[in-house]
Amino acid sequence: MRSVLFQPINLGGCQLSNRITMAPTFVAYNNFDGTVSDATLEHYRDMGAGGAGMVVVENCIIDHERSWFGRLLRVDHDNFLPGLTKLSGVIKEGGAAAFCQINHGGRYSTNPNLIAPSPIRAFDWPEPREMTLDDIKEVIQMYAQAALRVKRAGFNGVEIHGATGYLPAQFLSPRTNKRNDRYGGSLENRMRFGLELVQAVKDAVGAGYPVGYRFMADEWMNDGLQLTEAKVYAAKLSAVGVSYLSVTAGLYESMFTEDKIDLSGQENYMVDYAGAIKEVVNIPVVAAGRIATPAAAERVINSGQADLIGLSRVLLADPEWPRKAKEERDHEINLCRTKCDSCLSLVMQQKPAICAAWNVERKKKFRALLDK
Repeated sequence: MRSVLFQPINLGGCQLSNRITMAPTFVAYNNFDGTVSDATLEHYRDMGAGGAGMVVVENCIIDHERSWFGRLLRVDHDNFLPGLTKLSGVIKEGGAAAFCQINHGGRYSTNPNLIAPSPIRAFDWPEPREMTLDDIKEVIQMYAQAALRVKRAGFNGVEIHGATGYLPAQFLSPRTNKRNDRYGGSLENRMRFGLELVQAVKDAVGAGYPVGYRFMADEWMNDGLQLTEAKVYAAKLSAVGVSYLSVTAGLYESMFTEDKIDLSGQENYMVDYAGAIKEVVNIPVVAAGRIATPAAAERVINSGQADLIGLSRVLLADPEWPRKAKEERDHEINLCRTKCDSCLSLVMQQKPAICAAWNVERKKKFRALLDK
């Protein structure tokens, strides 16, 4: 019996049945207007029923007018509450805790009216406008309002997306934050936006409601955020009462370089970052990065580098991974194919992910749902 993976743990007042979480994973199943589709509900119903302790819905947008990429969910208006309520329900009916990740893309968006800490373009997308102090105040309140909607929709907790180069990470990074006011320059100033939005979210949802944080430990860029500064920020987030840190590394400009693509094929390739962050915080830490097998997951927890594991494409390939792990049916797990990036290449084109490892019946089911 794998007792280490299936011990309960408390995240800011939410009791999880085990240490396995579904990390937020964009699969492009949502409708183009930001609403929940039948395919979204089916996908998350499977994830909630597969045996994971927590399922995190990915990248729900708090500011559609200035932050958008097709097929993302929206949480910036009460009109989206009915669909989000259904979504939290299908996750919880399977036994998992339902969390929802909220996000602002900043410079990472396809909108023409982008805003960011500084006017630094990403790829060939439009150049963002530098945010004013009024913009900063407004966006922080948008995060708070979105978090309250998440709570009203029945989710057990909310997760702020502060990784992969999105808006909080853009303020934190010396590469994308060239401001000369109290939100730029020193590390203390670059941390200010993220810490203020965390406090606003906590104030909005109230005591006893978990507020997690998707955390970037290193941008993998020579002139970007690196682990030394990230550890300082992690300690600050822990001090202000974040419920957990879900640790990752890299951003879109760095994760597709040849060396990082090779790295991503290695087992537990980001776990050392989680371990480094765990050294400086007193809250639970989630590790991710090609944790493909139950044995690999056990090694992570037993090493003391993390308290939970985050599974992404591994669960897309086989939603029942956690249940099979608990029952020690490892040989029955439908493993994610290490050299296959078909799901990622599809979603980057705003096309729904169809996993190459699925059997014919599952592929047919999702194609039929997506064709509705």
